Amino acid sequence: MADDQKDKVEEDPPNGGDRLVKIELDEAVTPRRSAEAEHERAIAIYDILEENNFSLVGQAGPFHLYLRAEGRHIRFDICNTEDISLGQFFMAMGPLRRVMRDYFQVCETYFDAIRTKSPSQIQAIDMGRRALHNEGSELLQTRLQGKVETDFDTARRLFTLICVLQSK
Repeated sequence: MADDQKDKVEEDPPNGGDRLVKIELDEAVTPRRSAEAEHERAIAIYDILEENNFSLVGQAGPFHLYLRAEGRHIRFDICNTEDISLGQFFMAMGPLRRVMRDYFQVCETYFDAIRTKSPSQIQAIDMGRRALHNEGSELLQTRLQGKVETDFDTARRLFTLICVLQSK
């Protein structure tokens, strides 16, 4: 991907409905990340656009989602397919901090292990990484209740994108 290419992807939904058809991460103040973090971002965006369940309470989809890190919060801007704002809210990162900190540490260990450890050691680290990812996803779903409804897989990918926005 070219360095000057915007982090923006859009697809036409097969049947419309309550789903995301565009995701954009506002990374204006985010420092350059590792190749692994960039790879995770690209995979999460691709996977979420391929299959997701996302609805803004009280609104009909499909939706565009703009995520931005602002201090200790993540700003969610949700628009319709004409980019008319349907809602905006801020989610405090405090409740996710411990899980994210642990997740970042395990991910770093995992990426190092891929280069030097045996398959069984990598598998053990990966199991811990997945457990933390699942924990973060469940916590994210809880934090979004009353605003946004998602299935577990969509929450998992959104957790990945929030981690990417918070990574250094």
